Amino acid sequence: MALASSRLLHRFSAPPLSSPSYSSLPLARRRAARPRGYIRFAVRWEGRVVVVARALLGGFEDVGASESDDEEDAHGALRSHEGEDLSLELHAPSSGPERWDILGLGQAMVDFSGMVDDEFLERLGIEKGTRKVINHEERGRVLRAMDGCSYKAAAGGSLSNSLVALSRLGSSRSPSYPELRIAMAASVGSDPLGSFYRAKLRRANVHFLSKPIKDGTTGTVIVLTTPDAQRTMLAYQGTSSTLSYDSDLASIVSKSNVLIVEGYLFELPHTIKAIKQACEDAHKNGALIAVTASDVSCIKRCYNDFWDIVANYADILFANANEARAFCELSSTESPMSAARYLSHSVPLVSVTDGVHGSYIGVKGEAVYIPPSPCIPVDTCGAGDAYASGILYGILRGSSDLKGISLLASRVAAVVVGQQGTRLQVQDADRLAESFALYLDNLEFCSDVGTDHVSNF
Repeated sequence: MALASSRLLHRFSAPPLSSPSYSSLPLARRRAARPRGYIRFAVRWEGRVVVVARALLGGFEDVGASESDDEEDAHGALRSHEGEDLSLELHAPSSGPERWDILGLGQAMVDFSGMVDDEFLERLGIEKGTRKVINHEERGRVLRAMDGCSYKAAAGGSLSNSLVALSRLGSSRSPSYPELRIAMAASVGSDPLGSFYRAKLRRANVHFLSKPIKDGTTGTVIVLTTPDAQRTMLAYQGTSSTLSYDSDLASIVSKSNVLIVEGYLFELPHTIKAIKQACEDAHKNGALIAVTASDVSCIKRCYNDFWDIVANYADILFANANEARAFCELSSTESPMSAARYLSHSVPLVSVTDGVHGSYIGVKGEAVYIPPSPCIPVDTCGAGDAYASGILYGILRGSSDLKGISLLASRVAAVVVGQQGTRLQVQDADRLAESFALYLDNLEFCSDVGTDHVSNF
């Protein structure tokens, strides 16, 4: 699969590691793993527009400039959005593209993010650094404890963080890199939170295509960040958290170049069948399929379902070190590089982030170490989502340079970690996209003159 051209593997393959052999991995994983050709991801330039075999077949078109979608101080309340259409249908708008560059399937959750101290967590009996699914009563108890605190509300969720960052990176004014077309399908309720969510994504130039569920309640995530930059998440899924696969969604999937599935969907009732149908249609229509691992506890609860989708459909897998080890059923003492290498036997491109220690990219049984970009950590929430956006952006911009793409992803993540809030800001996205464009130009120039010397991105 892509990025796995012989040139790329020759330049960036890693030496073998002294660790357990592939055949010693859990039986369930070996059954799921399937060797297959890597042609679907082969990237080449045609003029200045990227073409990916069987995948990125649609052209890019310009759309209007996006507004800033920065998180807003909520102080315990949300502003209403007048004129909000609560009967939006699930379809590509009439003025929309012939093909979407990215379609995301995920959970639509409104984030309430605030800074707290360790004593706050201890008082409420919340384990720091974890993610827990809570009910309506528990959510009310935590929000009451936060009464009087200043916190921010945002159209959150892991997937939307990645899509917004990708939209901002892809809002290029250069004719060489037309603006990316990005859409999301997810469930929200016909309540004020659902209206808030859809309005915020529209402002970020992410097309939210799903109609609200009548009388449904939109899910929320309370994100509590302590002074050491660790975040604790409490997720309330609401009554509208489900995904059904109908003819409208099937039509959208068939017109998408990349389908990305958020791992949190796997823990929702009756979603596995919908995910599998979407992946089947995406694969038949030549799209690349990416899956985010999302959470260790989610992987453990839905292990077999995850492997069914990941091993049989995924072209790209995004995970952090703990999630990657959970997929492989490796102990916490095993290196993330080992996990990246093992997973790459089943998935053509594997991205494994390891916080301040950097990240690893696994391709065809090999792993590449990517050093972390320097930053002063403020809030680690959203770092992995930002990293994924950098990888996808590099692919969609036509680069076959694995190291350059990964360094971009590392920089995007560092910017997000160095700020309060999960969203990549517009000015930072512009700066990163411009630097990456210069890097690609330099890379292409070196290729034209027959040299491998390329300045570091």
